[in-house]
Amino acid sequence: MNHHQDSQQDAHLACPEYRALSRRGFLTFTGLNFAAMGLPAWMPEVQLAGSQDSSRDIIISVFLRGGADGLTLVAPFGDANYFSVRPNIAVPAPDSRNALRGIALDNFFMLPPGLAALEPVYRAGHLLPVHATGQMYTKSRSHFEAERYLEAGKPDDYLLATGWLARHLATSAPAKSGAPLRGVSLSWGGLRHTLIGAPNSLPISDPQSFGMSYNPEPSVLDTLYAGAWAPLRATAQTAMKTVELLQSIDFRGYRPANGARYPETQFGRSFRSLAAMIKADIGLEVGHVDIGGWDTHAQQGSVDGGMHTQMRELGDSLGAFWSDVMQGAVRYRVTVVVVSEFGRNVRENGSKGTDHGRGGVFFLMGQNIRGGRVLATWPGLAREELEDGQDLRVTIDYRDLLAEVVRRRLNNSNLMTIFPEYAPVERGVTVP
Repeated sequence: MNHHQDSQQDAHLACPEYRALSRRGFLTFTGLNFAAMGLPAWMPEVQLAGSQDSSRDIIISVFLRGGADGLTLVAPFGDANYFSVRPNIAVPAPDSRNALRGIALDNFFMLPPGLAALEPVYRAGHLLPVHATGQMYTKSRSHFEAERYLEAGKPDDYLLATGWLARHLATSAPAKSGAPLRGVSLSWGGLRHTLIGAPNSLPISDPQSFGMSYNPEPSVLDTLYAGAWAPLRATAQTAMKTVELLQSIDFRGYRPANGARYPETQFGRSFRSLAAMIKADIGLEVGHVDIGGWDTHAQQGSVDGGMHTQMRELGDSLGAFWSDVMQGAVRYRVTVVVVSEFGRNVRENGSKGTDHGRGGVFFLMGQNIRGGRVLATWPGLAREELEDGQDLRVTIDYRDLLAEVVRRRLNNSNLMTIFPEYAPVERGVTVP
């Protein structure tokens, strides 16, 4: 069973909008290369480096689609209201006798058992959970809208056609001169909005089987697209070079370092493929991966059900990637960011699930992340402290986190282009 089929089944407990999105996918522009057409006129003047830059990190973007429940991903057992508002779905406290109890990160926050594989990453100082974060300037509870705004890097703007990572690539020199594949979206349903408009970027659901139904000679390809629109011709040529490049990597024979074991799921295999591409030094700068099924309106299963299974897949995949890529004999410069469109309601509902909310949890992972702590300006879970009396307040805008990663780890200072009309606040999430 493939991940697309899994997502269809996972969505049966989700809201109608999420089920519709799972069925039809997203409207994507996989054949267009906005960078080849030039940056939009509204963009500020950018400072584009004149040569390749191999000193910056590779960034891996992970999207938890469906609105992941941050109060389970990193549960605030130190808040006196946590257990009373969630009598059936709370993660048991670390000092309880319950075999499914949480793992204390400090004296206030804990990981659920499903994310146990991330504890060593946290203890090593390479994992930073950020709580009560999200989209501060939009209150949309629509999956489609909230996902689009987050991936675009700007709230409430349907005219912004490109994604924030696409604009990063469009305003930075390649890490490796002549690399045909700078960005890859390892997701079903085409190029995700995060990468729409990115130069030399493609949607590839399975890199080890990526190819064409037939392999024309380059001269044939040139003839076929000789009279085509220049961006389309460039995209076709790049795709052919990418086929040749990926076919040179032994994905099936790849052996992870440090005894790392990736889950045998679509998500786990995607991270295994990313590791192989990074180690092959093909010039990849951005990877994007989705994992769906977080719209937990009923029977959430925080420690022994559906959400627990989702968290095991997420945590085991990230833990294996950290051990394989960041802890081997050769340690690669990689930063992972994990985001979701919104969090969930603070109180559980009558179906032992949670409805759409506001504040949630994002994760940053990497050797140059100031981890080993939970970053939060905690607003509290008492009713009078909640937004609209029901939701965890967003006290840290997600763009503060991403902008610092872009500036300090990706060496790109064009923040007003990447996050239009926003002045980010530095939160100290990365090593200077």
